Amino acid sequence: ALKLRAGDKHCLVARSECYLKLGDTENSLKDAEASLQNDKTFSKGLYQKAETLYTMGDFEFALVFYHRGYRLRPELQKFRLGIEKSQEAIVNCIGSPSSVKLENKEDLCFISRQEESKKENQKLQIKLTKDQKWAKKREPVRNPKTERQLLGELYADKAYLEKLLKDEDLMASSTKQGIKVADLVLSGISYLDTRSEFWQQQKPIYARVRERKLRQQRWIRDKKRKPAEIGRYIVKSMEEIDMLLTGGSPEEGCQKAERVLKTIQRWSEDEVPNKKELIGTLHSCMGNAQLEMGHLEAALQSHKMDLEFARQNDLPGAVSRALDNIGRVYARIGKFQQAIDTWEEKIPMAKSSLEKTWLFHEIGRCYLELNKAEAAQNYGQKSLQSADEEGDVEWQLHAAVLVAQAQVKLKDYQSAIVTFEKALEKAKLTHNEAAQKAIIIALDNVSKSFIEDLNEKGEE
Repeated sequence: ALKLRAGDKHCLVARSECYLKLGDTENSLKDAEASLQNDKTFSKGLYQKAETLYTMGDFEFALVFYHRGYRLRPELQKFRLGIEKSQEAIVNCIGSPSSVKLENKEDLCFISRQEESKKENQKLQIKLTKDQKWAKKREPVRNPKTERQLLGELYADKAYLEKLLKDEDLMASSTKQGIKVADLVLSGISYLDTRSEFWQQQKPIYARVRERKLRQQRWIRDKKRKPAEIGRYIVKSMEEIDMLLTGGSPEEGCQKAERVLKTIQRWSEDEVPNKKELIGTLHSCMGNAQLEMGHLEAALQSHKMDLEFARQNDLPGAVSRALDNIGRVYARIGKFQQAIDTWEEKIPMAKSSLEKTWLFHEIGRCYLELNKAEAAQNYGQKSLQSADEEGDVEWQLHAAVLVAQAQVKLKDYQSAIVTFEKALEKAKLTHNEAAQKAIIIALDNVSKSFIEDLNEKGEE
C-alpha cells in the first residue's frame, strides 16, 4: 500500500488524480479532502476536489470549490472554466438559475451530498418553481444543431429511427418474438435522448465551442507569425545546423534539420518566400549528416529527395548540389559507375575552374577504381588543366598524382616518373610531408618497374 507522510498534500492530490482516472471517485474525493486538511487555501487540492465532485455529478458543490479556487488564484484559467461548465451543467439539469432561490443561514457552508445527511445543523434549501418539478422527466432539447453536436455520428441513427416512426404500417407490426416494432424504435430513441442529456451535462456545448475557438486562435496566431520572427528563426536554425555538422555532431545536426523541416512545411509561401529552396537545403543537410554517420542508404534517399524537389521547382543551383552529393554517396558505397554518370551530368553546371577541378578529379578516380586507366588519365589531365587555370597548387598536386597512377596502370612508366616528379615539387611547395613520402615510395616502385620493363625489352 502507498504510504504518505502527514501533510504531504501534493502526493495526495497526485493520488486523487490517479483514482479519478480509474473511476474510483470515492477514494479520489477522500484524498482531495485530505490534501486540504491542514491548508484550506491549497489551490491544487481545491481544484482536484471540484473536479471529483463534478465527475460525481455534484455540480452545485463542485461550483463552490471552483469559486473558492478562483478567488484565491484568479490567474488560473482552469478555475474559471470549471465555474462555467458547472453552471451550465446545473442549468441543463434544473433550468435557468434565475428561478432558483437560495436561502443562506448563519455559518451556512456547502458540503458534498454524501456528507449532507451527517450534518444536521447545516441546511441547504433549494426552492424550485412548479415549472421545474418535471426536470428529471423533461424531454431533451430538440434543436437539431445541438443534438448533432452532442450525438456526433449517432445523430444519423436517431434521425433514421424518427423517420421510421412515421411509417404507420411498420409501427403496427411485431417481430417473430412478439415484440412490437414501435416499442423497439421508441426504446432506441429514448436511449439516444439519454446519451444526449448525459453529454450535455458532462461536456456542455459551450466547452466544445470554446475548444474549437481556441484551436482556431492558435492556428491563426501561428499563421500570422511576423515575417521578421520567421526570418530570425530560419537564420538561427540554419546557423545551428551548420555548426553541428561542421563541429562533428552529425546526429544532432540531422535531428535539428528534421525539426526545422517539419516547422517550415506548416508555413505558407507568403510567410516563407524561399520555402522551396529551404526545404531542399534541409534535405541536403540531412543527407550530409547521414553520410557522416555512415547511414549511406538514408543519405542517398535524402539527396535524391533534394534532387527531385529541385527539378520539380526548377532550381538549377539545387540540382547541381544534389548531383554532387549523390555522386559522393555512390562513390562511398562503391557504385563507381553510378557516381560517374551522376557527376558527368553535373559537368555543364559547374561554374568555376575550381569546381571543375574537383569534379574531373573524382570522375577520374572512379575510372581508376574500375581499372579504366585511359579514361582515368584523360579526366586527370582535365583536372590538372583546371587546377592550373585556378592556380591552386593543392589541387595541382592531387591531379598530378592521379595522372601518374593512371600512367602506371597503362605501363607508361617513363611518363609516370616525370608526372610523379612534378607532383613531388607541388608537395614540397605545400609543405605536405605525408604526400612527399608517398610520392617518393611511388617513384621508387615505378623506377623498379621501368627498369624491369627495359630489361624485358632488351632480352627480347
